[in-house]
Amino acid sequence: MNGRRAGAEAVAEKGWLAAHRWLLARRFCQVAILALFLVGPLAGIWIVKGNLAYSLTLDTLPLTDPYVLLQSLLAGHRPERLGLIGAAIVLVFYLLVGGRVFCSWVCPLNAVTDLAGWLRDRLGIRGSAHVARSTRYWILAMTLLLAALSGSIAWELVNPVSMLQRGLIFGLGAAWMLALAVFVFDLFVMSRGWCGHLCPVGAFYSLLAKWSPLRVTAAKRAACNDCMDCFEVCPEPQVIRPALKGAARGLGPVILAANCTNCGRCVDVCSKDVFAFGLRFNNHPDDGAQPAARSSTAAP
Repeated sequence: MNGRRAGAEAVAEKGWLAAHRWLLARRFCQVAILALFLVGPLAGIWIVKGNLAYSLTLDTLPLTDPYVLLQSLLAGHRPERLGLIGAAIVLVFYLLVGGRVFCSWVCPLNAVTDLAGWLRDRLGIRGSAHVARSTRYWILAMTLLLAALSGSIAWELVNPVSMLQRGLIFGLGAAWMLALAVFVFDLFVMSRGWCGHLCPVGAFYSLLAKWSPLRVTAAKRAACNDCMDCFEVCPEPQVIRPALKGAARGLGPVILAANCTNCGRCVDVCSKDVFAFGLRFNNHPDDGAQPAARSSTAAP
């Protein structure tokens, strides 16, 4: 990075607004979703009743978190019909747009961890503990096993995602402390630690993203100048390389990894407009060429 802020070239080339459009869209979406839940208890306008675990919109549309429903089933509880319908609706939606869209566009904790990452960069904090990214899947398995053994959805009592959203609606209480703990952990202990390595909610939704058609694609990867800004801002940077550098190995330009959150930050910060939203089906290797060799490797 050579001391340069990620996205600085994009701001210079495209302007600040264009270099932050998807970030701003995500923040608007997150705030709007919270507002729909809050306007009921605060103003008596009940557009949405409930929380992210289960809600009813306009007394008609049920939406159920399938992860919570699965825990409930394993705990031996029999869901109501509306709960099952709500889970089916949510499953179909995230199967189409990518499950980890929940993480970047809906989850209220995302703004907390993004703030920690932004501040970590500004303070120049570089050291980070190492935990395998697969750890989140082990934690996911343990939460499901806990539900089966305890006969309750015990994980939801301490799940930072659920606690923060419920806290914002019904009064924060201990949720402040848990959100602060995640913030401090991401800031001082591990870069992108919670969302990228530990969160079982993200792990669950990544399973829904495995075959979703909506994807980020490095459609113009031949224009890449190796500035590395996309890697710097991506919450899951390991997903970028196959699409960006895979032409020589016959790999197409679409980011197919299930842990891509479709956040759009790589689209924002790329001054060469390498990235765009597209479909997984447009993944022919010939769509993108290997970036040109750098001058350091050119013949004298």
